[in-house]
Amino acid sequence: MLNDIGLSPFDAAAVLIVVSAALGWANHRFLRLPPTVGLTVMGALASVAVVVTDRLLPASRLAETFREFLAGIDFHRTLMEGMLSFLLFAGALHVDLQQLRQGRWQIAFLSTVGVVASTAIVGGGLFGLTHLLGLAVPLAWCLVFGALISPTDPVAVMGVMRTATVPPRLEATIAGESLFNDGVGVVIFSILLAAALGVDGGFSVIHAAELFLVEAVGGAVLGLAVGFIAFRAMKAINDYSTELLITLAAVMGGYSLAAGLGISGPVAMAVAGLLIGNQGVTYAMSEITRDHLLKFWSLVDDVLNAVLFLLIGLEGVVIAERIGLLGLGLLTIPLVLGARALSVGVPLLFWRRTLPFRLTFRVMTWGGLRGGISIALALSLPQGSAKDVLLAVTYVVVLFSVVGQGGTIGPALRRWNSGARRSADAAG
Repeated sequence: MLNDIGLSPFDAAAVLIVVSAALGWANHRFLRLPPTVGLTVMGALASVAVVVTDRLLPASRLAETFREFLAGIDFHRTLMEGMLSFLLFAGALHVDLQQLRQGRWQIAFLSTVGVVASTAIVGGGLFGLTHLLGLAVPLAWCLVFGALISPTDPVAVMGVMRTATVPPRLEATIAGESLFNDGVGVVIFSILLAAALGVDGGFSVIHAAELFLVEAVGGAVLGLAVGFIAFRAMKAINDYSTELLITLAAVMGGYSLAAGLGISGPVAMAVAGLLIGNQGVTYAMSEITRDHLLKFWSLVDDVLNAVLFLLIGLEGVVIAERIGLLGLGLLTIPLVLGARALSVGVPLLFWRRTLPFRLTFRVMTWGGLRGGISIALALSLPQGSAKDVLLAVTYVVVLFSVVGQGGTIGPALRRWNSGARRSADAAG
């Protein structure tokens, strides 16, 4: 499709980088919003400006050209088959494995049972909302929406964690859950989408469980294998440029292999990143290599984040024709937040001795951001009336999550932390 508007893939990438750099500069110079929030806001405003221009100048084809450009990029494939592997690996590099081990049961429960519970709550709630509004979306498709919107986006969450101050155990739990519930959510989405489409004779609990185990466990095993091979290769040499190349090979080769084997690439990259970021950094790298490697992956993370959140904002022009669904999207926001509160709040009651309930509940509920992965999954849905509804609702929820939650979580965390310290001092 890029050829239809005279752009090569390189041209499209150049446009995105130039626009990201320009808007990033403007945000840093004038707005001073968190980078992900600023780029999303300005991308959304650009979408509004394009639509308004077309309305004021009927002869203009700006919105159509804009849509062709975004369709040519193919947001779903760009993120799910390209950017996500780099972003998950880069994020996992900075997670403390020791803290992760201490919270392993919480992370395992929240990223599996928690996602399933949230999927059911959101799916059932949306089914009721659509019937009240006369849209009547089938329950199977409402559950598909529940699956694509329930996992927190690791890219957005890790971005918030970098600018916030929370206890190390809580930070590792939040980061670990966001890394793994993403992969689990994609698997659940695939299962429910097949059921909604009636593929392979419809839904079967046994078949779904088998598919889940193959994809999720298989992804973890592959991630361990890829990470271990990279670890051994880096330990045998001392040349930072070659070791950087090894990590790139692990990410690109491992993700492609996961896709070929039919297992979860996101889970594989999270596990590989954890292994290399902890064992690799500690035992396989010199100080020079460690410095170069961590700075390189931080830069990759920052650049891809800028492009990703700009794209989230720009995708607003794609759903501009579905503006009538704005009301449903706004009603869905409290539904998604409520499902998140229930799915994390109930299990957290049983972990009060290891995690401070009030602070953990607030951070995990309000800081459980949705991002590009949800939009990418919604864009991958087959054409039809259900897709029109679900895509519009997804965009509204994600935009609120990135701008509303992401833009306020930093000040909220500082306030909650100071309150927690005052409570601890009073108790002492």
